[in-house]
Amino acid sequence: MELNEQELKWLKFAREALRTESEAIIAAADRLDSNFIKAVKIILSHPGKVVVSGVGKSGHIGQKIVATLCCTGTQAVFLHAVEAVHGDLGIYTPGDPTILISKSGSTAELIRLVPILRQFNSPLISIVGNLSSPLAQRVDVVIDGRVMKEADPLGVVPTSSAAVALTLGDVLASVLMYARHFTEQDFARYHPGGQLGRNLGLTVKDVMHSGDSVAWVKANEPLRGIVKAMTEYPLGAACAINEEGTLEGLITDGDLRRLMLDFKDHTNIRAKDIMTKSPVTVSPQMSLKEALHLMEDRASQISVLPVVDSSTKKCLGLVRLHDIYLPTLY
Repeated sequence: MELNEQELKWLKFAREALRTESEAIIAAADRLDSNFIKAVKIILSHPGKVVVSGVGKSGHIGQKIVATLCCTGTQAVFLHAVEAVHGDLGIYTPGDPTILISKSGSTAELIRLVPILRQFNSPLISIVGNLSSPLAQRVDVVIDGRVMKEADPLGVVPTSSAAVALTLGDVLASVLMYARHFTEQDFARYHPGGQLGRNLGLTVKDVMHSGDSVAWVKANEPLRGIVKAMTEYPLGAACAINEEGTLEGLITDGDLRRLMLDFKDHTNIRAKDIMTKSPVTVSPQMSLKEALHLMEDRASQISVLPVVDSSTKKCLGLVRLHDIYLPTLY
């Protein structure tokens, strides 16, 4: 689509805003120091949860950081700074570390919490945009969240500063994962309902089609028999097997379409004439993530794969791309 002069100006500003935020994140990376490591060690040494608090946009960033910590093996809760002094401090167990997020470092609701949290023996960590601020002076560990400029046209909306605070939270969670040797299996345990957790936690065996639900043919099967089997069991492919159940080839819906275009006389066509004789296969123990990689990360995507037992070499059935992406129902 061709853009007019005004739209080109908008696009130019959008690119500049993205660069402003990305440059702020890179600058924050260069400033990471031993204070960040102190924060990591405080959280690693504590067997309980981490409490995260902020107000306004910083509060929204804090909630996302909590979600990231929780799904990566660190117990965390969000504490609304205003509600804290009206009963929500009951979430604390003595010693729970607290991460306080503020661009200005002068957020009254957070500063008011500091002496109260000291009563809970809470180690205080701040992600703050002003190192000379009252909040920065009152906490135990300061993580530098300064930015040179915000990305909005007025330079006042928390854009770059929010991106930096969020990224620092993501990095903190990532380092904690690294330090704890957090695995894909651990992630799947905390995240079973989403597609990522499904891909990591389930195997091909959990979603594949087998037995009477699959179109099975012999290498000498005539075209009519192939079409009949694939119509009766419409999974997008038929497995050509021998008497021992070993896979000899795969015939897909695409193979049949190409056959119709390439051959005028279909009288003597057999399965062996059109099947792929060495198809890509998966094992029943393979994770859905690995199967998805085989199907999608290639020049020409595959929508259905035969499942073959790696020890007996017998074909057990089929798995489709649709089966991997099908949402888990509860």
